[in-house]
Parts: sequence; C-alpha cells; structure tokens
Amino acid sequence: MSTKKWFESWFDSPYYHILYKNRDFKEAEDFISTISKNLFKSKDNLLDVCCGKGRHAYTFSKLGFKVEAFDLSPKSIAKAKELESDTLQFYVHDMLKPFKENHYQYVVNMFTSFGYFESDNENKSALKSIVTNLKPGGYFLMDYLNANYVNQHLVSEETKQLNGINFNINRKIENNCVIKTIDFEDKGEKYQFKESVNLIDANTLTGWIEENKLAVLNTFGDYQLKPFDTDNSKRLIIFAQK
Repeated sequence: MSTKKWFESWFDSPYYHILYKNRDFKEAEDFISTISKNLFKSKDNLLDVCCGKGRHAYTFSKLGFKVEAFDLSPKSIAKAKELESDTLQFYVHDMLKPFKENHYQYVVNMFTSFGYFESDNENKSALKSIVTNLKPGGYFLMDYLNANYVNQHLVSEETKQLNGINFNINRKIENNCVIKTIDFEDKGEKYQFKESVNLIDANTLTGWIEENKLAVLNTFGDYQLKPFDTDNSKRLIIFAQK
C-alpha cells in the first residue's frame, strides 16, 4: 500500500486553508493585473497548474482570459468549482501528467507550487509535463521561491493564531530542502503536518526550463516585476516562451 506524499494530505486538509487564508483575492488581483498589463498582452487561453482554490485562475478569467485550471486536491477543486463560469473551468489532475498537449497560449504555475518531489528527476519530469501543455510560441510563467534568499533569511520558529488555533511552525534546511513542520491542537486533538520544498536555485531552474526548448525572456524578483536579485529578491518569477 502506497503512503501519501505530504502535499496529498496537507493540501486536502481544512487546516491548510485556515493557515494560509490571508492569501487573499486582492493580492492575486494585483499580481495578475501586473502580469496581464506587462507580459500577457493578448487575452487567450490559459492553464493554471496547481491552482489550489482558484484565486489566480478566477482573476485571470475576470481579465478576459479563457482559463482552465487543475490541482491534485479534490477538496480545493470542489471549492474552486464554486467560481466556475463560461470562461473558467476546474479539474482534479496530477501535474506529473500532461493535461492538454500543445494547447495553451499561456501556462502559469504560481505561489511555489513546484519543487515538491524528492528527486531532481521527478521535479524535472513535472516541469516537462507542465510545459508540454503550451502551444508553440506560447508563454510560461513560474512564480517560485528564491532559494538563496530562503537560505539566508530562514525564520526557524514562529506561532500564528488563526480561528482560535495556535499553529506552531518550525523550519529547517535539510538535504537542500526547506522543511516546515506545523504542529497544533484543535478540539482536543493534536495534529502535525509537514511541507518540504526543494531549494532549486535560479540558474538550475532556468536551465531546466531551457532544456525543454523554452527561451527564458526575463526573471523577476517580486510581484511588482522588479528585476531578480540573487541575494535580495524574495521571489523568483521566470517568464519564458516555447
């Protein structure tokens, strides 16, 4: 019997959505409006890979894109489906498998929804599947963490109180992964979940993208699309074309 990977259980937990509930629609709207204005000039079909509850996909659809989006979490997609319209559809799907090959003008992968697998080969396989969905000439945007910044500014311990629950969060770097352990108690029951994300540096990740015959057009360091700086940027946002 196979054991569930951390993201299969954690992302499908109601507590995941409580802990990250401050990732609101306003933040998504601001970032996506900036993308639409500066990078995605035409309103065409778009795929959101690992879309969660659909906040980014919803905003793209409101701006005039025809959007399809998928996530591995059935509970996230069930919630996202409340946002569906003629120009917005959600699906349960695994990022390791192509969704619609050579189909989309735009493919996006937002908010560090990558680097979850244990080996480089698995992560590279996921990336290959993601970009396979792009039609020739299409554009890919990946919003990832800046590994170098995380290495230098890791917050090892913090507590967040949300919905009356104290989430005790511990972070460490081990085997080139940032591992986050989340401990809390609710209604007399103790819980523990983990997150593990590979610290893939900018040169490596852009190299992987180029191996898939995409040209990296630009790298940005924040949601205002300021230039990427290895030491000081919190994000690594890669914009590439097939």
